[in-house]
Amino acid sequence: MAGEGDRTTVHLLRHGEVFNPEGVLYGRLPGYYLSELGQQMAVRAADALTNRDVALVVSSPMERAQQTAAPVAERHGLAIEIDPDLIEADNVFEGQRVSVGDGVLRQPRAWRHLYNPFRPSWGEPYTEVAERMHRAVDAARDKARGREAVLVSHQLPVWIARLAAEDRRLWHDPRSRQCTLASLTSLTYDGDTLSAITYTEPSRDLLGKASKIAGA
Repeated sequence: MAGEGDRTTVHLLRHGEVFNPEGVLYGRLPGYYLSELGQQMAVRAADALTNRDVALVVSSPMERAQQTAAPVAERHGLAIEIDPDLIEADNVFEGQRVSVGDGVLRQPRAWRHLYNPFRPSWGEPYTEVAERMHRAVDAARDKARGREAVLVSHQLPVWIARLAAEDRRLWHDPRSRQCTLASLTSLTYDGDTLSAITYTEPSRDLLGKASKIAGA
């Protein structure tokens, strides 16, 4: 059994840019894959993790997450494991445009879903997202004890996991999320105690080329 002093890092990697010419909130819809730029971002993430002691790569079931995980897994000679707990948050506006000015939010029929931003009323409760992400991180930490794990997920789940880890309130302004495409939110543990949270953007120089698209 690992000792309490073992240091383990769990990296939460958001997937790269997705090809989404319709600009819809794709959420959990199948068939949304990385764009060419998104594939470059996945390689950048793998580059950033090349010299890390990665023992485990786990992905959300969504295609875009598995594609982002692939270069990391290949670099370390690992198979990609799938964890449903890493999936994108459910959202009633899935498959629709939600951009300001021309999206579904302009339509009165959508307003009944907007009454409670604290839960939120339009999708999976933040508390449930936090609970499942906590399970995924704990499971990965146990499997990679003393080494490092990479979990590929989506913007909202990664951000909620960070807020929960920092014991901050879960409701927030989506525009303030520090979780850009293919970014790494890294949780370091000494034993089972969280000792540090770091955030890096391996694709920072590519972000200006990314499309202004909905989805996460």
